[in-house]
Amino acid sequence: MGTKSKVIDIEAIVRSRVGRRGRYVPGFVFSWLRRLIHEDFCNEFLRHGYQGVEFCEKTIEYVGVTVKVEGKENLPPKDSPYCTFVCNHPLGAIDGVTLGAVLGGHYDGRIKYLVNDFLMNLPGLAPLCVPVNKVGGQARNLPEMVEQIFSGENHVIMFPAGLCSRRIDGVVQDLPWSKSFIVKSRKHQHDVVPIHFIAQNSDRFYRVANFCKRFHLPNFAMALLPDEMYRSRGNHYTVRIGKPIPWQTFDKSKTPVEWAAFVREEVYKI
Repeated sequence: MGTKSKVIDIEAIVRSRVGRRGRYVPGFVFSWLRRLIHEDFCNEFLRHGYQGVEFCEKTIEYVGVTVKVEGKENLPPKDSPYCTFVCNHPLGAIDGVTLGAVLGGHYDGRIKYLVNDFLMNLPGLAPLCVPVNKVGGQARNLPEMVEQIFSGENHVIMFPAGLCSRRIDGVVQDLPWSKSFIVKSRKHQHDVVPIHFIAQNSDRFYRVANFCKRFHLPNFAMALLPDEMYRSRGNHYTVRIGKPIPWQTFDKSKTPVEWAAFVREEVYKI
């Protein structure tokens, strides 16, 4: 990359996360990782310094995908009480920035979403995010961080599956949804707006993900997500926004886990 500065330096990121063990990682591994995440392609875009909603909008433009949004009339008005927007998670990257662009544009940037803390290495996305590390020491603070995002003055965007979709029984679909959005939406009186993002990753991604699960390996499929985004150039996706579900719906007739499963089913019906 010559003298150009790096916004993303995968070698520095890996070394910071593995500590002293980083000195044992051979150089060819970092070369492979740079190609896998398309470091040059990403940095060429990140050097523009886009922030927040504009970052999301420009990412879609830079990658070259087109998105059709159906059901915009179902979005609550700008002056409505804060809502929780929940969506299936088929892609792991483009779906996230698309929701940031669509909802952030509609609500003048008053949005926040919980993301894997690894994404905080993208400075343009950071203003919209609350980082979560479910496996590190920060995991102890996860309930407080979820409470923080729901008690703030922003609409909340969540992918309740936590991980992007897998191929289950031959069908690309989310893993079971976490109950946290039900519990917090009910507590903070957030209506829940279901969103269905129609897309899928490559067969390679699902093979790797299922292989890791079968043999109890770390989630190596996550490392493929930048390459999946790169491969999506020129693709077309559809986003369907459903009608808001009043928070009062989530009563004691079902447990929070059952209500989460109910909303997940409703998303796939949209």
